[in-house]
Amino acid sequence: MRAVIDTNILISAMKSTMGASHSVLMAIFRRQFVPVLSVPLVMEYEEVAKRPGLIPNLSASQIDAILDLVCARGHEQRIFFSWRPFLSDPDDDMLVELAIAARAPFIVTSNLKHLKPAEQLGITVLEPGSFCHILPPP
Repeated sequence: MRAVIDTNILISAMKSTMGASHSVLMAIFRRQFVPVLSVPLVMEYEEVAKRPGLIPNLSASQIDAILDLVCARGHEQRIFFSWRPFLSDPDDDMLVELAIAARAPFIVTSNLKHLKPAEQLGITVLEPGSFCHILPPP
């Protein structure tokens, strides 16, 4: 199973070991699904995660280690087309393009409001708790 993971999920997972976002991160480590990645998405993960004070409980090297493992478990997908503009928040368009290019059936996000239109394209948009309920057992 493949899914595109929005940056807000990864950041929440690194901020706290409690909650569904952290469960999504742990599911990546347990190989319960394959995160679909692109170079721009990984760069966004890193840029946001390393904003001063955003994740005070982790050092830059710890953040790098988490991102390295996510990348090692992920599938890199190149995007050869553009669907922009599609969503009301143009920063989220790359998630839809990535899901389409990789034929990933899911986008996992806490931002349902902006990403729900992706369902018109056959992509299921889920919050982390709902996504965890459909994952295969570890």
